[in-house]
Amino acid sequence: MAVHPPKQETFDLVGYTNTDPKGIIRTVEEYVVRPWGLYMARPTPGRTQFHYLESWLLPSLGLRANVFHFNPGYELDQDYYLDVGQINPGADRWTTEDHYIDLVVHTGDRTDLIDGDELFEAHREGLLSTGIAAAALQRAVVAVDGLARHDHDLNAWLAADGMPLTWR
Repeated sequence: MAVHPPKQETFDLVGYTNTDPKGIIRTVEEYVVRPWGLYMARPTPGRTQFHYLESWLLPSLGLRANVFHFNPGYELDQDYYLDVGQINPGADRWTTEDHYIDLVVHTGDRTDLIDGDELFEAHREGLLSTGIAAAALQRAVVAVDGLARHDHDLNAWLAADGMPLTWR
């Protein structure tokens, strides 16, 4: 299996843009900065599966929590999609590097860990150091544990940890 290099994104708080891993610059409708994270809301023009994206970047947890607003016929059975990686806050610009492993939260039921094979393959191919791969696994374990202790309720877990999330 060939794996891509880690995906990187930029969140420009001054220009109200989000540059995705392919270099596509998208207009952001809303940024909200909190001491513990960054909220972003933006349309997703040209996407077949979904028309709007909301994300919270949570540096202390190494998590990006996403809500996809799906188009009819493309709905997925998920409440939240969590990317694990490195988040670098800044006064005017935040950056992220995705570390492959993801969590799919089904509120009140379960949290699925996915793409672990991509994490291991990226490490095997030298795209991630052992330290970064281990940190990604540790972040995923901390998240699954926190979610399990709160009935797989992302908002309850993070609010209990002093990070209340708001969504549209």
